Amino acid sequence: MLFQLFKQGLLDAIGFLIGTALGYGLGQLLSIDLFAPGYSMMSLLGIALIGIGGGMGLQASRYVWQREKKSEI
Repeated sequence: MLFQLFKQGLLDAIGFLIGTALGYGLGQLLSIDLFAPGYSMMSLLGIALIGIGGGMGLQASRYVWQREKKSEI
């Protein structure tokens, strides 16, 4: 049981990190400077892209986890 929880947490973390990296990369492709001084609209858009990417990565990893658990049954 403990190993399953560890595995799920690790998969969640990996999915979140991959999602944030993809969100950051998309921002870079669109020339959005996340680290611009102040809170400009482009900076806030970059932060939003990273948050959305992280959330999507987390949900994707949970989807994979649920499919894996169903195939074990």
